[in-house]
Amino acid sequence: MSYQIEFRHIKYFLAVAEDLHFRKAAERLYISQPGLSRQIKQMEDDLGVSLFERHNRKVILTKAGEYLKTELSLNVKRLEHTFYHAKLLNDGKKGDLKFGYVGSAMQEIIPSLLVAFKKEHPDVIFNLKEMDNHKQIEGLLSYDLDLGFVRLDRVPKELEIKPILKEHFCLVLPHDHKLNKENFKGLYQLREEPFILFDPKYSATYFEKVMQIFDDSGFPPIVSHNTIHASSIYKLVESNFGVSIVPKSLIDRNNKQIKFIELTKIKQKTTLSMVWNRHNRNPILHSVFDFILKPAGK
Repeated sequence: MSYQIEFRHIKYFLAVAEDLHFRKAAERLYISQPGLSRQIKQMEDDLGVSLFERHNRKVILTKAGEYLKTELSLNVKRLEHTFYHAKLLNDGKKGDLKFGYVGSAMQEIIPSLLVAFKKEHPDVIFNLKEMDNHKQIEGLLSYDLDLGFVRLDRVPKELEIKPILKEHFCLVLPHDHKLNKENFKGLYQLREEPFILFDPKYSATYFEKVMQIFDDSGFPPIVSHNTIHASSIYKLVESNFGVSIVPKSLIDRNNKQIKFIELTKIKQKTTLSMVWNRHNRNPILHSVFDFILKPAGK
């Protein structure tokens, strides 16, 4: 079977599939509406399928159209990345790596990683963005991200996940709180205090693990605030709105208004994992894997 589909047909189809409106898509593509309609009709005739149901006031994707939209969107993005990396190589760069990360990974892990990796690979461009776990997964599936650092136990089957750091939780208290490392016995001492926690939308699995800590301590927490930023947690704790629990990697040693107590005697720990799309063909990605996962001292 021979198809006469050209790249422009794919671009035109995706524009209409996204807008579900021929006039709006034509304006965005800077072509006439009749011309766009002809190109789509030509594509449908050549494929032998109907891509859209056309009604007086709306356009609807057929099942074949929905399938093509999903698959072509991903493949076009891969092709754009291929062209982009070819241009980088032409310009003397080894590649571009797009990182997503949860805030706790930026305290020590990512900065030390980037500094060390940059020494070995000075011609790599890095793009970094703090994102919650869910947004990172979306970005990895759509190829908008190359590598993510998340606090998740499971990821979609298209992705690979590798734990890189398992750490204790820490209590966060105002600097003048009566509890300290010497007189702290257990979380039950804080059963009457309000807690400021990471929003469950930030990571449902992380939130569930924190709830297990309270279950094992024998009381449900009084949650006064939920937030997605550690800086917001610390400001609220400073202002005596409550106490909190965070991963050890989020300890802020420069903030004298709060103090931390590491929870070394509880069974729960939190894991930071590296996650990526197994189909990602970014040429620099495996160099990063080798660098991060190589044994210390080598």
